[in-house]
Amino acid sequence: QAVMGVQVVVSLLAASVMQKMAPHCSFARWLLCNGSLYRYKHPSDEELCALAGKQRPKAKRDRRMNGVTDDKPLSVPRDIDLRLDTSPITAVDALVLRYFLEYQWFVDFAIYSTAVYVFTEGYYCLVDPQKETNIGVLWCLLTVVFSVKVFFTVMRHYFRSEEGGERSVCLTFAFFFLLLAMVALVIREEYLEFGLEPGLAGVSSNLESILKQRGWEWTLPLAKLAFKLGLVALCSFLGACLTFPGLRLAQTHLDALRMAADKPLTQVLLHLSFLAPVLVVVMWIKPISRDFLLHAPMGKQTVQIMSDSAYNTTRLWTIIGLCLLRLAVTRHHLQAYLGLAERWVGQMRKEAGRITVLEIQRKVRTRELGWEPGSGHGHRPPADPRCPQITRIYCYVSVVSLQYLGPIILTLHCTLLLKTLGHHSWGLYPEPPPLPPAATAAPPHPGSEDREDVRAAVEQITGILGGIFTPLFFRGFFAFLTWWVAACQVVTSLFGLYFHQYLAAS
Repeated sequence: QAVMGVQVVVSLLAASVMQKMAPHCSFARWLLCNGSLYRYKHPSDEELCALAGKQRPKAKRDRRMNGVTDDKPLSVPRDIDLRLDTSPITAVDALVLRYFLEYQWFVDFAIYSTAVYVFTEGYYCLVDPQKETNIGVLWCLLTVVFSVKVFFTVMRHYFRSEEGGERSVCLTFAFFFLLLAMVALVIREEYLEFGLEPGLAGVSSNLESILKQRGWEWTLPLAKLAFKLGLVALCSFLGACLTFPGLRLAQTHLDALRMAADKPLTQVLLHLSFLAPVLVVVMWIKPISRDFLLHAPMGKQTVQIMSDSAYNTTRLWTIIGLCLLRLAVTRHHLQAYLGLAERWVGQMRKEAGRITVLEIQRKVRTRELGWEPGSGHGHRPPADPRCPQITRIYCYVSVVSLQYLGPIILTLHCTLLLKTLGHHSWGLYPEPPPLPPAATAAPPHPGSEDREDVRAAVEQITGILGGIFTPLFFRGFFAFLTWWVAACQVVTSLFGLYFHQYLAAS
């Protein structure tokens, strides 16, 4: 019944629709190619020569026929009145984008995963199937795994770079987040209310009863230590993966604010979206969030504004609302990134001297795309043989989209897992019963005839795992993971603001 239930049918239908509709209807492709984003075209040699008052350069064949063999690079004054032409991004243009297919598949999968989760939540609300596995949880877990994989794929190119300090930056932030994770794990629950320690205590209690029956109780301290070390290593890895997305977010935030200088409402939305991770971090600091709302000071008395369960529900809805807000201002951040080419041309006009035509067409560093010599990357740039670098800004926009949308998708699905596996409530229907105290998992019966039955064996294994990994544990784990992703974004984006405003300017 659980194997061929309604959830499995809907899950298979969603996977089939995603595969069949991707070439025709894709939210990820619409986000980039709906005509609202425009890219800057690199100027040709003829256009630059016309602006500099020079003759049109002859082709190499004509130069050889005239006896001219000078290969001196063509140069123009830096203060020429260069204006870059613009063109809206279309679906055909998107075919040359690096990582576009990975971007399209990942974002579309996250959309379908959210849709399946919404269906399963409604299904559980109306039918309440106690013996069925929640398929929406599986889709959300896959989305979290794919998010980490996408971050690792992008970060891998920074490690392949032989020049510059990208690798050093990743390693430095990985070590910093390693220390920060250890500090966060030793802070008491009275200050950071993840609920991780009560969850681990329940897991240890249930696991101890199982290990004692086999004489392996001596492995329990090692299991606790291994979990803590694994969690710290995961936090360090996530921090390294979120380093460059945070730095990029700071840059596009500053540029988007400049582009929206005459739009105060847009600026407010941009500021709120940038501060969204800060609000998420604050919501788990107990003295200034839960304690303040549950025991609000009113003169000499304290007033309870909301209950514990209401605060948990409000926190879930707040995080989802902040994720939707950041999704709403995606276009402003992507257009701000595409405007880097125009900003560089404006900066060039303020300088004195001459500059080669090829250097104008090579604005962005090659190693941003992993195409530098010696990187081990076998793909050639998707542009003309010289690969003008103003065009490379456009070719990199799908990677920037992944860096911007990846943390949003990861935060959203960690929140959905926190709600379901942690037995929280949306506040739209009656709440689930309170979490029972951790119960000891029943040992398997070696002589039982049900061993030959596959269904009985699966239920037995599920019962043991369900007794070990309780909702209290999942509540603490995914609360910590959601908070950690937000904390990494806060640290990296604030450092990015400082870097782009002070260090880069100097």
